[in-house]
Amino acid sequence: MRLQCEVEVLSRLLPTCGLRGRGRAARALVSLGRPPGAAGAGIYLMVCTARDRGGARYKVQQNVERLFTRFVEEGKATVRLREPAVDLCLSKANVINLKTFLSAVRLAHQGNDTGVLPLSPLVPAKNSDVEKPKTKMIITSRRDYPLTKSFPFSLEHLQTSYCKLARVDSRVLCLRKLRKLDLSHNHIKQLPATLGDLVCLQELDLHDNHLEAFSGALCSSGLQKSLQLLDLSQNQIQALPLEFCQLRGLVQLRLDDNALLRLPCRIGQLSRLRFLSAARNKLPFLPSDFRKLSLENLDLFGNPFEQPNPLVPNIQLKIPLTLLECAARATVNHRIPYGCHLLPSHLCKDLEVAKTCRCGSACLSSFIQITVTMNLHHVAHTVVLVDNMGGTEAPVLCYFCSLHCYSQFLDRHLQSS
Repeated sequence: MRLQCEVEVLSRLLPTCGLRGRGRAARALVSLGRPPGAAGAGIYLMVCTARDRGGARYKVQQNVERLFTRFVEEGKATVRLREPAVDLCLSKANVINLKTFLSAVRLAHQGNDTGVLPLSPLVPAKNSDVEKPKTKMIITSRRDYPLTKSFPFSLEHLQTSYCKLARVDSRVLCLRKLRKLDLSHNHIKQLPATLGDLVCLQELDLHDNHLEAFSGALCSSGLQKSLQLLDLSQNQIQALPLEFCQLRGLVQLRLDDNALLRLPCRIGQLSRLRFLSAARNKLPFLPSDFRKLSLENLDLFGNPFEQPNPLVPNIQLKIPLTLLECAARATVNHRIPYGCHLLPSHLCKDLEVAKTCRCGSACLSSFIQITVTMNLHHVAHTVVLVDNMGGTEAPVLCYFCSLHCYSQFLDRHLQSS
């Protein structure tokens, strides 16, 4: 007697407390019978998977602690064994076959009338008997999109492009093994915060959608460590949140064909970033932190960069400095610990985006700002031309904490000119 179903083997931890440690689900073949050629041998359950076609054997007689059959009408049941302490969770089974199987297990456990059970020999499963877990699914049309059945939980790569999706399917958010998710060429306007629960996600492709923002909550989620590739090109994003630079694992970032007015001010914190593309946006200049990047490839073509003019500064100095400015500068310069438990949250955010003067000192709301020219080869090995004139230079913001620092810079600039 055999039943083919999906099996999840759960290691039992701290049985006195009734806790269970969850394992990995696998498509398997479950058999109930006696070892071949062993007359009078006990009855065993054998679980064969794609990785172990020889099967794992579990004694049945006087070894079944409990049968859970509440959802048997849905093709689900659990066989709890005493030794070894495992739960065999059966799902997606034919209801009639499952009931017959459980009745046979109950009789085998009691040791009554086992001779009349039509048991088959326990032999290793064939390749055709055990189905490997599906790890990749590609859907490229609305017609092929599954509306009534769920996605396989074993998926590691899912592509659902050209499906006219207006939102991220909640069923996708349950695929905790996903490493690559491609939702390109849809009509998605907003991303759910629960997308950050996909802690294994390494590649996220959202290009050619209707996104207007990228949530700061996603940047503070498990994606901080896992996400390596992010494609937000061909959307309607005007700005990225301050928290965006918490995605420290990013290696490749595509922001082409949006409406970006600025890049994140702390973009230099993306120390692993190697490929950056932000072509055809509305960037007038680059943040000062851009100098800290170390890229292999950079594309900023088609942005309306302003012409730098160090002689026309934007002066925001407050003389004398306010007490708030003095305290803020001291906190950043001396690396004094702070947090929302000590300071109001808006002050913490201000400190996190403090400007850095050429002298290395910090400034908050009292500063002199100019734009200077930077050759993009200083931060990238390969640079796509900024314009049709063959240029590889772009304006970058520069800050000064005092008139003294600005005048020193100006003297050097005029001498070099």
